[in-house]
Amino acid sequence: MNNITFIGLLFQILQFAVISVGYWNIFKKCGVKPYYAWIPFAREYHIGLCANREKEARTYTIIAVLSEVIGVINNLRNDGSSFSLIVAVIYFSLQITLIVYMIRIYLGLIEVFGRKKRWLFGFIFIQMITTLIWGLSPKFVPRKKVEDPSAEEGVKVSGTEAPVIESGLTVNITERKVIDFFRKKVLLKDIHMNIPKGHMVLLLGGSGAGKTTYLNAVTGYEKADATVKLDGQDIYTDYAKMKYDVGFVPQQDLMRGNDTVALTLTDAASLRLPSSVSFFQKRKRVNEVLEEFGLATVRNSLVEKLSGGQRKRLSIAMEYISDPTLFILDEPDSGLDGVVARGLFEKLRAIADQGKIVIVITHTPDRVIDLFDDVIVLAKDASRTGRLAWYGPVDEAREFFGKDSMEGILLAINQKDEGGEGRADEFVEKYTDKYQKEAG
Repeated sequence: MNNITFIGLLFQILQFAVISVGYWNIFKKCGVKPYYAWIPFAREYHIGLCANREKEARTYTIIAVLSEVIGVINNLRNDGSSFSLIVAVIYFSLQITLIVYMIRIYLGLIEVFGRKKRWLFGFIFIQMITTLIWGLSPKFVPRKKVEDPSAEEGVKVSGTEAPVIESGLTVNITERKVIDFFRKKVLLKDIHMNIPKGHMVLLLGGSGAGKTTYLNAVTGYEKADATVKLDGQDIYTDYAKMKYDVGFVPQQDLMRGNDTVALTLTDAASLRLPSSVSFFQKRKRVNEVLEEFGLATVRNSLVEKLSGGQRKRLSIAMEYISDPTLFILDEPDSGLDGVVARGLFEKLRAIADQGKIVIVITHTPDRVIDLFDDVIVLAKDASRTGRLAWYGPVDEAREFFGKDSMEGILLAINQKDEGGEGRADEFVEKYTDKYQKEAG
């Protein structure tokens, strides 16, 4: 290593250290964990948080990581070939994009600190000095600090698990959390319930309340810090065996339009039934399901020729082929008119009456609410965490919330900025008290 290269390396280290010291103090002023000032990529993202430019910061961080990867490839393949030229052009384009996003973030930071836009030139051309001044001078104070929803305590938790029942579904979710761009987010917390067989349950909650996360946790698709047992058997630890006893119908149909109805169900049987089931048993099951869902007359029709109601029944039949004890459906009435949707829910009611557990999400619950036994209400508390605001009979839910419709209940628990009444914490705490009292 020659002297010039060594001096250049020392300067880069010094520059990084000085800038990090400046951002360390800026982060402390903004309410951000200061150690992120020393972590590449994380530092840039948290500058964006201080600047109230979270969206731009995410994009900048992703592009910065991609740019580093492209830069390494460019250095390794800098042989003058057409490939290296393309890589170089991509790298240059990414650098230009980074500059644009960094300018947006710096402008946001200047706005948050209430300073003049000419400081932008300082951040671009003399970053070391500028960050030190902003970090160390007591005159530079942000007008607002970074909001951290996870820092909010939220309402109290019950800390009481539901006892395991031998016939039905027992759900005890302590917590479901993820790391989202260097920040821990708790998606669900303190959800405990028993759902007996033969019950059809509505899953109700506003946007972001954790309905899909709850379903993924219950089915074992995305495991939480939880215990989920179906007929006393643990879905998490016995997943290889239990997956055949859990059916999940997504909102979007997963079918090939150029296949026949019979072939679609035959393929579903191959996937959803254990390998120990013989070919003749699978064929028998396909014929049974065709009859049960009123699809026998269209068994040789192409999927793309089916009506909306027939397609939805086929979508449900594909999961029902394994005769699951727990049957979960995400908006099965999406895109269907009232009459067809009503008929579909009546079929689901009949399935529940066979001793199954049926859990359904729908955005039009009031037109079929008479078919449900119970309702689960999820709501975002003060910490933006999905919490249980109610689980129990539909009629008791109306009384609990003081509303005469499911839409009214949603209005009560939704945040005010979503057009709701903003009473989620009130009902979560009220239900927690009720649950603790009943649990003894």
